[in-house]
Amino acid sequence: MAIDPDLAGRSYPAGEPYFVGREKIREFARAVKATSTAHYDVDAAQELGYRDLVAPPTFAIIVSQRADAQLIEDDSAGIDFTRVVHADQRFTHYHPIVAGDELVAELHVDSVRAMGAGAMITTRAEISTVEGGKVATTKSSIIVRGEEQ
Repeated sequence: MAIDPDLAGRSYPAGEPYFVGREKIREFARAVKATSTAHYDVDAAQELGYRDLVAPPTFAIIVSQRADAQLIEDDSAGIDFTRVVHADQRFTHYHPIVAGDELVAELHVDSVRAMGAGAMITTRAEISTVEGGKVATTKSSIIVRGEEQ
């Protein structure tokens, strides 16, 4: 199935909230080799002015990928995940992510560009708290290789 060019402009609503736990922050920080004590020690984070542990900036990928899954799982989009190559990822932060946050992400398909037998799809996830406070915007580009590639 080919990528639907009419995907551009499509939006997917926010799914279930993601609860940011202390251990999730610690695990992610270890995985990305983040060294700030504010990722591991509550007192250190509070000394820096945060109410709890602060997540590394790229932690937003966890929430945005949950939103991206809606697009990948949408049969009408025509995306064969086995043919996907991640091309680009960008983050714009408005507020730090801290332990105790409950976050949701609304996904927008900003563009679909044909590339030979495949396509490049650029999405934008708007991440906010369940109360509606803007937290981050992530932009992602994937290349879906064509069948003969």
